[in-house]
Amino acid sequence: MNEPCGWDPSQYAQFDAPRLRPAIELLNRVVHPGPAIVHDLGTGRGEMARAMADRWPSAEVTGSDLSPEMLTEAATVPSRVSWEIGDVRNWQPDRGHDVIYSNAVLHWVDDHAELLPRLVSYLNPGGVLAIQMPLSWHEPSHQLMRATLATGGPGGSPLGDPALRQRYERPPVESPGWYHTILEPHVTELDIWETRYFQILDGPEPVYEWVSGTALRPILESLQGSELGRFVEVYRSALQEAYPSRPDETTIYPFARLFIVATR
Repeated sequence: MNEPCGWDPSQYAQFDAPRLRPAIELLNRVVHPGPAIVHDLGTGRGEMARAMADRWPSAEVTGSDLSPEMLTEAATVPSRVSWEIGDVRNWQPDRGHDVIYSNAVLHWVDDHAELLPRLVSYLNPGGVLAIQMPLSWHEPSHQLMRATLATGGPGGSPLGDPALRQRYERPPVESPGWYHTILEPHVTELDIWETRYFQILDGPEPVYEWVSGTALRPILESLQGSELGRFVEVYRSALQEAYPSRPDETTIYPFARLFIVATR
């Protein structure tokens, strides 16, 4: 599993609006006449689980996450959602679900060929599996992340241990056609699409702050001492060159997302 070691809700929340936009668009594409059992896998701070509870007031809604910090943050907002610690790798409900929703989580988990059909099998007939994952592998922010880890900058040497570098050797998300192939035999309807967003971020180093809350976390938590200092120095400098601020001190940050809505 590629999941980061820990989550910082305050760091992640710096960009609430742009992070939630794909999540909201995914939920808006879920069509079900009246779900009774709904689960938000990897609920994070709980925004979307609460949104589902509002959208389907008669549904039993649960939000699960592997991060106690995120669940503590989620529980601070009053709602009728049930919160529970849970690992998507071994999540196995004891009854059929009508909606299983997972936003920006499954790219941290390996073996999608086994996982996604298994999640579909937990749906009642007519139930919907809704997934969104980032397609950031080819973005400069992520290419520079891998290059800095692999070389330590010009004239440097690899940083961290081989296991850390191995995490960044291959894309965590497959092609849309690949997902269509593994899911089509198990569903009655399947909608897969990509959206590329161009976010306008504020602040002196907004792209660094953005990735620090997500993809960069395993590196920041694994490197120590001079290696950590070297990585941060080289990587931040490279990001500033790749994503220059505009005259109004905002920065354009493009990123793509993969969406899957599958009906059993």
